[in-house]
Amino acid sequence: MTIPVIDLGGALALGGPRSAEVAAQMRAAAMASGFFYVRHHGVPAEQVQAQFELARRLLDVPMATREALEMHKSPAMRGYELMGAQTLDAAARPDLKESFYCGMAYPADHPYVLAGYQTYGHNQWPAEVPDAPAQCEAYIQAMLALSRRLMQLMALSLQLPETWFDATSDSPMVTLRMIRYPAHPEGADERTFGAGAHTDWGAITILAQDGHGGLEVQMPGGDWLPATPIAGCFVVNLGDMIPRWTNGLYHSNPHRVRNVHSGGAPRYSIPFFYEPDYLARIEAVPGTVAAGETPRFAPCTAGQHLVEMYRRTYGIAAAA
Repeated sequence: MTIPVIDLGGALALGGPRSAEVAAQMRAAAMASGFFYVRHHGVPAEQVQAQFELARRLLDVPMATREALEMHKSPAMRGYELMGAQTLDAAARPDLKESFYCGMAYPADHPYVLAGYQTYGHNQWPAEVPDAPAQCEAYIQAMLALSRRLMQLMALSLQLPETWFDATSDSPMVTLRMIRYPAHPEGADERTFGAGAHTDWGAITILAQDGHGGLEVQMPGGDWLPATPIAGCFVVNLGDMIPRWTNGLYHSNPHRVRNVHSGGAPRYSIPFFYEPDYLARIEAVPGTVAAGETPRFAPCTAGQHLVEMYRRTYGIAAAA
């Protein structure tokens, strides 16, 4: 089995001529590993490259700045994640990575900001990188547009109206994360990873990765397959909200990272995590539960699900 490459050409607009064809390809991928590449996605290569350059600058600021802007000092969990701060696989060692988190710049008087909901609030920015806020906001908007289109195609793949999920995206929870993985330590044991095996928490993840590779995906049979970087492509994977929405028809498969390429250089990756509106209800959509059967997952809001995931991997409580 391989990770399919889906060409979004002709399907980027609502009702595009290839929308049904692309939706069918997404359905096949979603029912297998929940992973696929997308090409001709509409995001300029220059914008992606500029974001990698910004990632390097953000993660090269002095340690004193990173510690002062550490993410736990932000109610919205934005800022720097220090090395070893997260353990994605409870059976493994702390993850060998460091990163910078940011999100949409919601105004201070937005109801969700006032309520203190997880991921809604102000970003923390280092003074050393003054152009970071505007550049990250532009990248977030590009990723958000692509995420919304992928959700429309997913609705089509489920034989639902193309705009079925649009109402869940009024005030989405989105997170942009720029990650740096050091070289894998020599002599490291089998419990050492850049990111331990995990599934993503939200709806859709859109990943830009550098040329080093290191991402591995667990396929349905249990084997781990490298998600080798492909020029001009993003890796897309479905998060845990999608099985809830589809009653288990679509999958959110485990993946992990090991920066084992030769040369010892750090690996950079830029995942964008799309989660719907905090109060969006996540329950099985029409057509996914047979008559007389009980849904496999209890309904919840997107916010309730996300808060629980933060609690598990960072050991924190958050506003519910």
